[in-house]
This record gives sequence, C-alpha cells and structure tokens, in this order.
Amino acid sequence: MPGLFQRNCVKINKKLQKTNFGAYVITSKNHVKTAAEACKGGVRILQYRDKYSKRNEMLKVADEIRAITKEYNVLFIVNDFIDIALISGADGVQLGQDDIPLERARKITPDNFVIGISAHSLAQAVEAENKGADYIGIGPVFSTPTKRDYKPIGISTVKEVLFRVNIPVVAIGGLNLENIKKLKKIGVKNAAMVRMFQGNTMEKVKKVNFLLKV
Repeated sequence: MPGLFQRNCVKINKKLQKTNFGAYVITSKNHVKTAAEACKGGVRILQYRDKYSKRNEMLKVADEIRAITKEYNVLFIVNDFIDIALISGADGVQLGQDDIPLERARKITPDNFVIGISAHSLAQAVEAENKGADYIGIGPVFSTPTKRDYKPIGISTVKEVLFRVNIPVVAIGGLNLENIKKLKKIGVKNAAMVRMFQGNTMEKVKKVNFLLKV
C-alpha cells in the first residue's frame, strides 16, 4: 500500500508533506475553547466547522482560532466557506461534494492553499485526487449523527481508498478510541472527530496521537 504522504506523479502541498496528522480536530459548540485545548494537546491540524452562526460571527471566531493555531504552528482549516478561510488567513478549506467545485476554488485561492475534499466512496476519492485535492476526508466510516443522510461506508472502503489514493487520507464518521484501533490496522494515520473532542479535548488529542503513533 502506498504511503499516505507518498505520491506518484502528483504534487503534494508543502504544508502537508512533513507529517501525518494523527488527531484531526473538528470544532463544535465552544469552538475557540476546543481549538485552544486541542493545540495544547499537540494537535497538528484543526478544522473550524460551524453550520449555524451568521457569517460575521463566524469570521470573529475564525480570527480567534487563527491566532491560536498560529501560536502553536497548527494547520487551520475552515469547513465549507472559502471567504471565511481567506479573510481569516486560514491555511485551507474543506469542501463537500455539494460545495464549490475544487477546480473553481483553485482559481481564487493562493499557492499552497490547502483544499481538502470530503468523499463518500472510492470513486469520489479517486476523482478528488485526479482534480488536485490536497487531502481527502473519507466517510462516514461508521454511523454518526453529524452525517445522518449518509450510509456508513465501512472499514473495507477506507482500505480501498488507502490503496488507490496517494494523497493524505483522513478517516471520519463515528470514530472513537476503540474503533480507531481497527482503522490503524489497515493503515489509517489520520482520524477526524467532532463529538469526541467536545470534552477533555487536550487529553483526547494526546490519546489519539498515541494510538496512531504520530
């Protein structure tokens, strides 16, 4: 199986090529507090995900998180909203299948701007790589209330994606400290979670990074 950061004839974004992510923290509820605790726990990449706030409120929160992540040298990703990501000085954006197409997003973002793509099948993951995604979030692996409209893809699909795709792959959806061990056995190095990081964030980041040996 190809290494997660090894690419054949595909250029890796400089911001991603030096390390595996390990714990990929996605904020919720108290976004700033979660970000601060995650950074103290040694997180390497963090995503601000807010589906409910007004855009001016989102920008204020993004600015605060950017300041924290910059202090700890943590990659800062904004979910969905390229404008919030660019104005706040984030390192990148996470785009879903129904968001702005990747190729259009590239036209309005600077060099080395990280664009992650959410994929729910092997075909979507391969397509995202072919179009120039910097990394892929694959899932939901297991059932999760944050993705009620999507059927879990299971561990077997994650394994197929790891084998076929040469850009970094982040497993997401219903992950916890127990099933991460199963994912580790098939080569997963990057695990994204929302609910699990809502409390005791610092300690949980440390535990996930320890489990994934990053």
